[in-house]
Amino acid sequence: MSDLKNRYDFVMLFDVKDGNPNGDPDAGNLPRIDPETSQGLVTDVCLKRKVRNYVLLSKSGQPTYDIFVKEKAVLNNLIAGAYAAHGINLDEPPKGKIKRAEKGHGEGGEVDTARMEMCKTYFDVRTFGAVMSTGPNAGQVRGPVQFTFGRSIDPIVTLEHSITRMAVATVEEAAKQGGENRTMGRKNTVPYGLYRAHGFISPQLAAQTGFTEQDLSVLWEALEHMFEHDRSAARGLMSLRRLLVFRHASALGNAPAHRLFDLIRVERKDMLRTPRDFSDYAVNIAAAPAGVELLDRSF
Repeated sequence: MSDLKNRYDFVMLFDVKDGNPNGDPDAGNLPRIDPETSQGLVTDVCLKRKVRNYVLLSKSGQPTYDIFVKEKAVLNNLIAGAYAAHGINLDEPPKGKIKRAEKGHGEGGEVDTARMEMCKTYFDVRTFGAVMSTGPNAGQVRGPVQFTFGRSIDPIVTLEHSITRMAVATVEEAAKQGGENRTMGRKNTVPYGLYRAHGFISPQLAAQTGFTEQDLSVLWEALEHMFEHDRSAARGLMSLRRLLVFRHASALGNAPAHRLFDLIRVERKDMLRTPRDFSDYAVNIAAAPAGVELLDRSF
């Protein structure tokens, strides 16, 4: 394993066609939207979920690439497993003490041991960080990789569609309909939206969690392929269009992230035409400053 030596900042451009990229449960699962600008939003949590799912799929069974926050996981049990891996019995007093301050909770150096074990075992912990202070307590980890929300380049329009299922759930429903047996529903989609999200990778935080160059390669792979393995009827066609990476020559960085992001401008080719495809946009990229290399990891 090789340590991460360089700072990275990156831009993701992804789009959705006739789908809901990230529903809001507080708004009837409507596509998320900025009410002031009508731009669409995709949360960083949504993007991280897709990375987690891809790594779990592609690295299944590999001991250092398990996922901590996954479907149906009981997180406190996984934290307890980190203590058990080092032979620490949380039901017994810690070394040099008569009893534990709180039964079943780690103390002092035990917490540090459990935290590093969690970083070693779970890709998402050493990548994105985690709050593990519940239950047995493995402390908190600040991850080296962070995403912003995805925000659509242009305002989006949410369409509502009536849908019909030619069946009912119960005999009582069938009786009420006289044998018609239909269930009506609603579906919300975005006709088209091109979204832009930003990401940051810190080598200083990577050193604390054990995030390596090999892990970085897995992250790039996940970002490139995560939409291909996340298909559903609700999401329509979602695709990564561009993944543009700024690689700094140093660990501290050679230019502010916001100035690098300003070098990438995404604009509609025809302002009178409603965009319905990625080809309706132009991606213009200015030259990177000294000490920064621009890598295009797009297909």
